[in-house]
Amino acid sequence: MLNAIDKKVLKEVADLEGMPKGAYNIRKNGKLEGREVSANINIETNEKGDGIIIDIKPGTKDESVHIPVILSQAGLHDVVYNTFIIGEGSDVTIVAGCGIHCGGNASEGHSGIHEFQIKAGAKVKYVEKHIAIGEGSGKRILNPTTKVFMEENAQAQMELTQIGGVDEAKRVNEATIGAGSVLLITERVMTEKEQSAESRNEITLAGTDSKTNIVSRSVIKGSSSQDFYVNLTAKAKCYGHIECDAIIMDNGINQTIPALRALHPDAELTHEASIGKIANDQLMKLMSLGLDYDQAVNRIIQGFLR
Repeated sequence: MLNAIDKKVLKEVADLEGMPKGAYNIRKNGKLEGREVSANINIETNEKGDGIIIDIKPGTKDESVHIPVILSQAGLHDVVYNTFIIGEGSDVTIVAGCGIHCGGNASEGHSGIHEFQIKAGAKVKYVEKHIAIGEGSGKRILNPTTKVFMEENAQAQMELTQIGGVDEAKRVNEATIGAGSVLLITERVMTEKEQSAESRNEITLAGTDSKTNIVSRSVIKGSSSQDFYVNLTAKAKCYGHIECDAIIMDNGINQTIPALRALHPDAELTHEASIGKIANDQLMKLMSLGLDYDQAVNRIIQGFLR
């Protein structure tokens, strides 16, 4: 049974008012809270009992599956291994993410390892949000990992967002992209106070005419820090682009370290990056429209992370 805090977390992480329609698997404090399957999407616990397998039938169209995680047990550090098999020619949306509610002094954490097997011609949108709330002083830790294997002519769009309240986060993204396939990654992270976030990305363009576009948007407030690493390797005629932008406020620290490796003469790889403060002319323009300083800053940040 979901309590008021659970519902608040679900709303923040997965935009849910209650149990979703269609296939879903809700995990709370390391245990199954609710599960539903559909005619085309099956969910079952893996052999080790430490995660689930989501199997989407070939040709499945316009369906979604929700797999949010709720964590509210003091001292619990939950680890889960989930496998997604996206059937050939399917077109689906997957909504994941973890919300932590910390009410005490003990730390709480979640490490979600997600492996995607995207079959030929399949198309998937993956939306993952992380947030931590609560009045407790315990550290909130989230360490997500995504491993993506794409066959030929597949498409994957991944939106990875850390909304706020997470004290420590270490993200790992790994992907191997097959011939004619396209992988789009957009990562949005905001940190404040003494928080830290690290993102490490290992992306390989393995097939002919494979493509990827990796976008990072970071807002670093207070004395927080963010590190963003990308190793983009091209093994065929392909195209890859990395775009990293960060807004630093107060005493925030940021470093962005991209590496482009072209192991094929027809590979095309590009990178652009910017790190800086909010431009005064943007602030002045919004304040001239009636916003005070804090409102103007918030408006700019929300637009930047959108």
